[in-house]
Amino acid sequence: MIESPEIKLKQLRELKNLTQEHVATQLGLTTRAYSKIESGETQLTINRLNEISKILEIDPIEVLGFDHQQIFNNYGKQEGNIGINHINLPEKLILQYEKTIQILEDEVALLKSLIH
Repeated sequence: MIESPEIKLKQLRELKNLTQEHVATQLGLTTRAYSKIESGETQLTINRLNEISKILEIDPIEVLGFDHQQIFNNYGKQEGNIGINHINLPEKLILQYEKTIQILEDEVALLKSLIH
């Protein structure tokens, strides 16, 4: 049994730094209607899962099998701090982060050149 697919969608959306409003707009829904999907108030259909997966740029099977503990392993407090270990990040997510980092680095370089 697949547990809490709506929570998995929310976690993946947040990892990709997307808003509910953005996903809702892409789906042609109101933000409230999309919010109901993530909260479980509206049942998630296979068709809707496919549509959302496309927006998140992740395979629907990966959404259903997503486990946030595979991404971040929170381990016990050490001197008041909680450490986070990176574990088994999906390749598509790594590529997206690398692309975002490169875009930001390019923007910083451009802004620096405009200042000087």
